[in-house]
Amino acid sequence: MFSENEIATLVEMPEIRKVTLEAKQLFIEGEVSLLEITNHDFLSLIMMTPAIGVALANGSISLFEELALNKMARKMSKGGYFMKIDPVAHAMNYLIKNYAAWEQPFFEVIKHCMEHTFNKEQLLSMKSSDMIDPVQRFARDLMTVPYIFVRFLSTVILNDESDIVEQRSISKVEYEKIIDIGEKLGLHQIPVFDSFCRTFEVK
Repeated sequence: MFSENEIATLVEMPEIRKVTLEAKQLFIEGEVSLLEITNHDFLSLIMMTPAIGVALANGSISLFEELALNKMARKMSKGGYFMKIDPVAHAMNYLIKNYAAWEQPFFEVIKHCMEHTFNKEQLLSMKSSDMIDPVQRFARDLMTVPYIFVRFLSTVILNDESDIVEQRSISKVEYEKIIDIGEKLGLHQIPVFDSFCRTFEVK
């Protein structure tokens, strides 16, 4: 997933800072008027939106998922919150309560971030490897894509820090949510995203 420094780099890009600020103002006006949060931390919250969606796919967030999301929030937030309330984790509670209203606006910001950090057309033109094993195939495909795309993939889908290249068991509704996220973010036609989805074992 993205580190604090990577989020800081993204939010300093004028195009990304602009859409982040616009989304923050809408969220504060529409959801929580007294929220105090920096642009850095708000972009971190936005990046967590897909992972929150996957966690909510079963209807509620388990304690394990909540702990993983809080850990993710602390990793991306603007440091120094170990002994204090993390602003990203705090804002995340409001996002979870009204997720349906904010998913699409926040996805638009993520799409904007991707448009300004990697060439999607180049990824669309890449072909998957011919390896039969899905995990090995995905691992090989990852070798051909930009580093920033790997960071996006690990951040917007996964809510843990484990190796992105492994087989994971997930429920049918979680898998369907991942596919839905891929479609909403415009990733579903990219060969490496298809390879990634094939690494999941659907229960």
